[in-house]
Amino acid sequence: MSSASATLAVWASAWLAGSAAPDDVLDALAPWSEAHDVLAADDEGATRTGLPGPGAPPTSTAMLLAAVRRTAPRGQARLVLPAPGDVRGLPGPGRFSREATTAGEGVLFPDAGFGVVPSAIADGVVRWTVYAVGDSGPVPEYVPLNEAERDLRGQVRSAAAALTDLGVARHRPGVREEIAAALRRRPHALWPDGMPPQALRVLQQADEVDAILGAAAGDEPGGALSASAAIARSDALRPIATAVRVARRAAVAEAVRVLVSVPRA
Repeated sequence: MSSASATLAVWASAWLAGSAAPDDVLDALAPWSEAHDVLAADDEGATRTGLPGPGAPPTSTAMLLAAVRRTAPRGQARLVLPAPGDVRGLPGPGRFSREATTAGEGVLFPDAGFGVVPSAIADGVVRWTVYAVGDSGPVPEYVPLNEAERDLRGQVRSAAAALTDLGVARHRPGVREEIAAALRRRPHALWPDGMPPQALRVLQQADEVDAILGAAAGDEPGGALSASAAIARSDALRPIATAVRVARRAAVAEAVRVLVSVPRA
């Protein structure tokens, strides 16, 4: 779904560009959890950022923003949404890349030399773990938002067909209501003024397709489908999940591009 990492990437970039206040960034993270804290993963990360490291009490996201400002006052954030076999946008081998792939999300601050990965550590608490990144890697591939949106729309049709062809609707006749309920349960993401309308539309479409994917993947072996049918379904849905990640990255990248280009007041 549109994630805490997407929220942080957009808002932190807007703040660094002078088009948002630090409190705006903190408020935008609130829908994702009641509380957020920050801790460096190791001594290298703590030294690079000035944030507390292992064994120390965690600090606040306000201090994370201060660390970004100190190290890269005019930098930008990059959303990463890696998955096994799809590591586009990652800086290369290292702890940040490994942990972001495990989590399925993260935010890289290339100019600051570190990245952060969110994880739920308790009910109502998200921890942003900070990892030093020595080399931010190549410039990520550019995907025009029009292309990402077009591909995502095509995948909506593919997802609907997959639900039918793979028998999900037959085995779970209430699947449409399940999808609608899943969308209602998702946190309502907040976005800055000036957010490109097309980027917002693509993010919403990505959430809708992701909800379909969740419903389609919800009946694993032991349920109505055989193991072989579940594998076939997973293979059929994998390109759709990839398209969702590509669309989200493209939408966030376009939002960052537009928001950082807004002249300071």
